[in-house]
Amino acid sequence: MPSNRGVAYIKPGVVEIQSIDFPKLALGKRKCGHGVILRVVATNICGSDQHMVRGRTTAPAGLILGHEITGEVIEAGRDVEYIKVGDLCSVPFNIACGRCRNCKEGKTGICLNVNPARPGAAYGYVDMGGWVGGQAEYVMVPYADWNLLKFPNRDQALAKIKDLTLLSDIFPTGYHGAVTAGVTTGSIVYVAGAGPVGLACAASCHLLGAACVIVGDLIPERLKQARSFGCETVDLKKSATLTEQIEQIVGRPEVDCAVDCVGFEARGHGKDAVVERPATVLNSLMEVTRAGGGLGIPGLYVTGDPGGVDANAKIGMLGIRIGLGWAKSHTLCTGQCPVMKYHRGLMQAILYGKIQIAKAVNATLITLDDAPKGYMDFDKGAAKKFIIDPHGIAKKAA
Repeated sequence: MPSNRGVAYIKPGVVEIQSIDFPKLALGKRKCGHGVILRVVATNICGSDQHMVRGRTTAPAGLILGHEITGEVIEAGRDVEYIKVGDLCSVPFNIACGRCRNCKEGKTGICLNVNPARPGAAYGYVDMGGWVGGQAEYVMVPYADWNLLKFPNRDQALAKIKDLTLLSDIFPTGYHGAVTAGVTTGSIVYVAGAGPVGLACAASCHLLGAACVIVGDLIPERLKQARSFGCETVDLKKSATLTEQIEQIVGRPEVDCAVDCVGFEARGHGKDAVVERPATVLNSLMEVTRAGGGLGIPGLYVTGDPGGVDANAKIGMLGIRIGLGWAKSHTLCTGQCPVMKYHRGLMQAILYGKIQIAKAVNATLITLDDAPKGYMDFDKGAAKKFIIDPHGIAKKAA
């Protein structure tokens, strides 16, 4: 039996590389004829993974992490018709059956058949169906004909693998946040958070034609990264309020639309920047977005947070000023990005040179053995998107 290794969550603050089972084309005791086995070419560390590793979810010890996967097909089930051995593919982090009502409506983030506990599933994630994660050397992907995005040219894809690996999650997620907020030609946009999703969102706003993209964060290195590709920035540790800093940039204290790329571990602003205030970002977005504007909310919010600041936060109940949003007739869009809605078009934008998304998020290759250090550096606020290269294929291509 071939060997396999993966990144396992052990306890808060600790991950380690473990030997794990080589994947089989099986779902429990049933054969999985619609699945494939991938040799993982690139698999990324995500901020959502970091929430689990910090102990801020109910993730069980031993969970194999990783939902951002790009790989080469090495085995295909007998029912797979269109994906072939040797194909290099992007794997949407949403696992979807392609058969249920939601999938047929394009809502692949909330598939009804792949998770017995709730709508929606993902690889290597708490409460998302128990699927084995892809921060490993090999992984099984179900419903392959439906889920996988095949790259049209292998050599071309490998030459841009650091960009294309971002199609599994953060590029579509950032783009989804911008689209659902209503970003279009000439928009003035505020993006909360300059982590990888926030930077991907900011780059997506440029791709959509925004006139001015303002990114807010507490970490200077991340703000510097946002400025590197043409964003304006606000330092949320400053005593000046967010509205005051936005007015200094655009001449008025409001924006057309805004995107929350932070989620439930948000901190306060100004003197409260050292304190966790989980509703801060949502309330600040409603404050700075003009009447009639839109809010995209791809930032993660959970129903169970053992480390929540109070009893309400522990169950995802936050003090949101919904009255303000109602009074300003804001539209709000939440939930997982339906990756399949966007990934083909974004792939084309990458392949035809319309965006350099890896440069925008400072994509950085590391080995599988360096994954624990990658998690530590990411937790400290490194202005990087860590891409695990289990077999050295991406490094060789680069």
